[in-house]
Amino acid sequence: MHNYNHILKAIQEEQKLLAVLIDPDKVVLETLPMVMNKINASIATHIFVGGSTDTYNKTENVVKAIKGETKLPVILFPGDYSHVTEEADALLFLSLISGRNSEYLIEQQVQSIPRLKNTNLEIIPTGYILIDGGVETAVQRVSNTKPMCQDNTDLIENTALAGEYSGKKLIYLEAGSGATETVAPTIIKRVKNSLSVPLIVGGGIRTKEQLEGAYLAGADLVVIGTAFEKNLSFFDHLKK
Repeated sequence: MHNYNHILKAIQEEQKLLAVLIDPDKVVLETLPMVMNKINASIATHIFVGGSTDTYNKTENVVKAIKGETKLPVILFPGDYSHVTEEADALLFLSLISGRNSEYLIEQQVQSIPRLKNTNLEIIPTGYILIDGGVETAVQRVSNTKPMCQDNTDLIENTALAGEYSGKKLIYLEAGSGATETVAPTIIKRVKNSLSVPLIVGGGIRTKEQLEGAYLAGADLVVIGTAFEKNLSFFDHLKK
């Protein structure tokens, strides 16, 4: 449980973690070395690889290419059971607990087992909660589920706790790729204060101020994706 224990240790030491999400559908392999140079020079602590789709089955090649360019841990963030490769260090075993579509609550997970039962990947059970970020996201379309309204803090908190009580080792609050609104700091704070497992927050974070706001509210690990996809110079503000 090396990667999960590293997250727990970082929280104990009050170190904030930053994951850069690389989407195999969006990344150009030829430009990856340049992207990784920027990431390696930044405060990033993890690389997440995944997205709602992997149209061209690029996940394994993307992970291999990333591993050749960095010593940071590479963790899979799969959109479905087929987005799995032994080349990564760990896998977020996601369950979309904000939705009621059994396909993403348990069916995809069951289908992944033949690939995972003999794997060396570190498997980290993760409760994934989709929060309304102001736009329809790929997660909504693919999973056919609705995001949780940011006004309904009680329901978000209860869902997060239900995830923890059912054995999830991480809770992930996600506003979705391309979100125009980040997860509100009040929600992050409320959920963090209720949980005893680490809290991941992502979606719509495009500025250093938003990043710091998520940390201040209690996020243990923040995920950025769109910010650097649209503007690589974002990393110039996040140098070590």
